[in-house]
Amino acid sequence: MRVVYTDPAWALDADGRPDPALAAVERSVLGPDIDIELGLFEDSYVTTGERFLKHVRGADALVIYRCQVTPELVDAVSPGCQVIARSGVGVDNLNGPLLAEHGLIGFNVPDYCGDEVSTHTLALLLGLERGISVQDRLVRADRWGIHRGGIPRRTSDRTVGIVGFGRIGRATARKLQAFYRQVLAVDPYVHADVMAGHGVHPVGSLDELLERCDAVVLHTALTDETRDLISGAALDRVKPGALLVNTARGALVDPGCVLRALESERLGGFASDVFSPEDPNQNPVARKLLERDDVIVSSHRAFLSAESEESLRRRVAEGVRSVLRDGTPPAEGRVA
Repeated sequence: MRVVYTDPAWALDADGRPDPALAAVERSVLGPDIDIELGLFEDSYVTTGERFLKHVRGADALVIYRCQVTPELVDAVSPGCQVIARSGVGVDNLNGPLLAEHGLIGFNVPDYCGDEVSTHTLALLLGLERGISVQDRLVRADRWGIHRGGIPRRTSDRTVGIVGFGRIGRATARKLQAFYRQVLAVDPYVHADVMAGHGVHPVGSLDELLERCDAVVLHTALTDETRDLISGAALDRVKPGALLVNTARGALVDPGCVLRALESERLGGFASDVFSPEDPNQNPVARKLLERDDVIVSSHRAFLSAESEESLRRRVAEGVRSVLRDGTPPAEGRVA
């Protein structure tokens, strides 16, 4: 049997090129009777077009990372493919309805990096609160000064809000409680009792949360319902001077609207681990955000640690092996 990993970031060597020797975890799990192939690569992984579709044709299983599941991809691997696994938490590129329509099993790993993402969220938020990045740049530029870069506020007097109260939202709530006076949350799919059980105050709407909070962190999934969730109308409701942190999905936020909110000082700061497209340098509007001192960014790596990456790779391979050997998908993370 043949498993194709379409675009695995972990498989790139020090020169940024795929190295099959790096698939040791996958080989140890899948065993010698299953062939492992890495994706088509030309300066970066190719995940669209005829050459890519030819490359994946005949696969018994696909493991995707950023690759999008499209009708063309499903047609290319049908009818032999049994499972498409997402190497990550999000399912927006897995296209569960399409997989179900074609009888394909699809799964993700929803709970491998809760500690990492929640910690990264706090790092970005506290970096904004304390002006760490600005101070770092100023001191390195021989502009040492205690009051340069603005005067921080006392977080223990402030209220922070969480949009999305799933696994990662709950992990973040626990850590936020050490720094902020009050933690609010909004999630139409989570009962208020669950939030109360985590010491978090539920609110009835996104508008209410934005109006009440001095800082807002995003932990909601990307769906048709949440795309551009934070755009002009939402930012008009933001408490003046509030901070916004996104470690969920780039398309939740309209970068142009965020830029205007920063320019008008409606927002006091913005930090993001995620953009759409992934590299904000590829978007002329997002690139303008990078020029600002009130913006902190990172390269979609909130999930990353040595432990989380090893766990993710092992659990994906175990799920694929289970489907190929006896048709049983993993209990957690099945979307089709």
